[in-house]
Parts: sequence; structure tokens; C-alpha cells
Amino acid sequence: MDRRLTQEALRLIDCHEPFARATVVKVTGSAPGKLGASMIVRADGSALGTIGGAALEERVKSLAREAIEHRGGDLFHFDLRAWEDGGLPSLCGGSVDIAIEFVGARPNLLLWGGGHVARAIATFLPELEYTFSVADDRPEWVDAERFPHAERRVVVEPSGIWDALCPTSFTHLYLLGYDAMKDLEVLRASIDRFPGTIGMIASASKREHLFARLRETGVDRTAIRRIRSPIGLDISAQTPSEIAVSVVAEIIRDQHPTRSHTRRLHADEPQASKDVVSYPP
Repeated sequence: MDRRLTQEALRLIDCHEPFARATVVKVTGSAPGKLGASMIVRADGSALGTIGGAALEERVKSLAREAIEHRGGDLFHFDLRAWEDGGLPSLCGGSVDIAIEFVGARPNLLLWGGGHVARAIATFLPELEYTFSVADDRPEWVDAERFPHAERRVVVEPSGIWDALCPTSFTHLYLLGYDAMKDLEVLRASIDRFPGTIGMIASASKREHLFARLRETGVDRTAIRRIRSPIGLDISAQTPSEIAVSVVAEIIRDQHPTRSHTRRLHADEPQASKDVVSYPP
């Protein structure tokens, strides 16, 4: 990867923006992109670098955007022989294999509620190079002594959380609050404005009660399904530290989606549908 691509990759990581990186990993015969040629594709479809141009590059851009959407890359084979069935509209005559790597947005968490679980989660984040801020309406629960590594420690009423903070700057919002009705206010303020992952610690009865209240105020079920509750991997966690381990482990898992197979795709081959995990109300 050349210097410009390295700098752009670092910029996107620091800005918490996902992207895909496409790299030519094998060339057979004549092909426009040479071994090692690389390109970064952003979520909006814009790109930096080249893997050969023409129809090949446009096809790879499309696949890269799918990789960002579905949070997983793969290895793709392209024949550059227009006269063969399935070949790209190219007369080069060779073939290329291109690896598309998904690079997820570096987590930047907002923790609502500065209690014991939030403090336990915060202890893991600096070593992982995950940034975080904490918000609460109680000043004594968000001070520097409790959260020395937080980027921001914000005292704010729950309904005004996105007046004090920028919703698009965070990748995760976790409701770890001490008051169910205040959690409900944060949910109401966030469901239409916060684009990232919303997670909430709650018992089954609290969750059903809050979801019912959201539906009563006109929030549709599709929007409510965005809310992850419970959060964390199922490791039978009970203490704040154990819950923190499960929550952070879930974030790590989501950062590194795995694929169990490699696909050979031609320019006109349809894409298989992807499974989407949701958390129903």
C-alpha cells in the first residue's frame, strides 16, 4: 500500500468510519492491475487508489460497498475475457484474484449512566484502543476520578443527550442507567437520531415495559428491533466486571466478522443474501 492509502486508512480509523480495502493478490496472464495494487473504498462509494480501472474497478467498488454494508470481506476471482461466458467486458485476456477486506469503524462508545458496569467496561477500553465518553445527570458519577480515560465526561439530562453530543461521532450507545424512566428518555431521544449500535442492560420485564412505552408513542417495531437487549455474550455474567467482559467481548466479535468459505464470482453473478441478527422486542 502506498503512502496516500496508508494515511487515508489511518484517517478513517481515527474518524471511526468503516471502509473496505481491495488488493490484487494474484494475476494470471495479462491484466491491468498488477500484483499488490490496492484501493480504499469508503462507505459512500468514493475511492482512493486503483486496482486496474475500467469494468473491473467498478465491479470491485460495488463489492467493496457490499462488504461495508454486510461487515465482511472475501476473495473474488475475475476473468478478463469478454468473449467467454461470465467474463468482464475486457479484452486483456488474463484473470485476477482480488481480496476485499472490511475494516470496521474503530469503536467510540457513549456510556449512559456512570455506575458500576460503566466503570468496569471503561477499564477494558484503553488497552483495546477503543475511545469512549460517559454521560449522566449526576455530576458525582462522571468525574475524572471514576473515568480518567474518558474523552468526555458530560453531565446532561437524558432528553438533551444529543444536544450536548454529536450522535454521528459515536459507534455504540450503551444504556447502563440507574433509572428506567431516564433510560426511556434516552431511547426516545436516540431511536431516530443515533445511527450506531444501541444496547441496553435490562431485565426481561424492564425491557418489555420500555419497548411497550416506545410503541405507545408511535415508535414502530422495526426501529425498536435496533435496540440490543440484553447486551454482551452469553457467559452467565453476574458481577459488573463479568458483565463488562461479556459486553466488550461482543464488541470485539462484531469488529472481526469471519467467513467460513471463499467465493468465486464473475461480473454478472448474483450476490447471496446475508443473515441479519436482530433483537426482537
